Amino acid sequence: MRVAFYAPLKPPDHPNPSGDRLLAGLFQSALRRAGHEVELACRLRSRDPQGDPARQRRLQALGARLAERYAARCLRRPPTQRPDLWFTYHLYYKAPDWVGPPAARRLGIPYVAAEASVAGKRAEGPWAAGHEATLAALDQAAAVIALNPADLPGLPEVRRLHSLPPFTDLAPFRAAAADRGRHRAALAASCGLDPEQPWLLTVAMMRYGDKLASYRALAEALDGLSDLDWQLLIVGDGAARAEVEAAFGAIPQDRLRYLGQRPAAALPAIFAAADLYAWPAVKEAFGMALLEAQGSGLPVVAGCYGGVAAVVAEDRGGLLTPPGDIAAFSAALRALIRDPERRAALRAGAGEAAAGHDLGAAAGALDAILRQARADFGATR
Repeated sequence: MRVAFYAPLKPPDHPNPSGDRLLAGLFQSALRRAGHEVELACRLRSRDPQGDPARQRRLQALGARLAERYAARCLRRPPTQRPDLWFTYHLYYKAPDWVGPPAARRLGIPYVAAEASVAGKRAEGPWAAGHEATLAALDQAAAVIALNPADLPGLPEVRRLHSLPPFTDLAPFRAAAADRGRHRAALAASCGLDPEQPWLLTVAMMRYGDKLASYRALAEALDGLSDLDWQLLIVGDGAARAEVEAAFGAIPQDRLRYLGQRPAAALPAIFAAADLYAWPAVKEAFGMALLEAQGSGLPVVAGCYGGVAAVVAEDRGGLLTPPGDIAAFSAALRALIRDPERRAALRAGAGEAAAGHDLGAAAGALDAILRQARADFGATR
């Protein structure tokens, strides 16, 4: 199939990295691996962070114009070169899809939405228009794909609802894990690390809000572990860098290594070299880095927010602690730092647990959902 792809929150080719951009790109990769042709239909960012009805009306009008323009352009092509299906990744009340539903109707093709969420409390108030647009898009959808189990309670009335485990391309992480010794030696040499101590790792953008809250929780948890030997690698950068560094101010700086933002290709080697992945995951949807860590065979300690339990296999790939419980998070870190045998057991379990979240498995499941959606759509016309 030819698939018209759209991500209202952030297009997959946006210059600023984020989990949302990563997943949009992964969906494109999964579609292509399943044999579909994918074209980016639109780059309009529909997010309204402030709840401004006037801004939402402008975005709605712009979305309608872009939908008509795209559809008209497609209809000038030969029929075999037109999209067979529209696919929108991630829509919710702050970033509704103003483009996909009218474009799909104009083209006479099925509309599919992935990772949609509905918050009933937004039916009234400054984001009411975005809320209604999301409901209308889901009502039109020939299939709705949920990745985060935490979103399911808001989607009880959605027809044709499918669950798909969060996924990523684990191949580079598995390959790096197989050469762990070399990567560990290289990182020890380049960063001045002690290979005899456990290395903790966290990989996250340094943004204000939940990311900064996670960094602060991590710093507080580690501050209570000064009696143990460990070193922390921090991969990430961003506007809140100064605040992140201030949060770790009470920890001896020789324990910390700020590696900055690294390209995606460099991450598998860093994951492979570490001993333990630590992230409080404050209000994370599910956390792609947690999945990458397990794919590397790296045990995880994470706060059990949102859909984190959908990607971290408790007692197989790591330990989950109650949301916001810094003492429990610190205790879990202590237990694994002190127990290399348990870390080794979790390392083996983590790789096995991640197997169901690989890109190849997702491509097959996604292909089946889309083919059924197209068949169902054709049967109703």
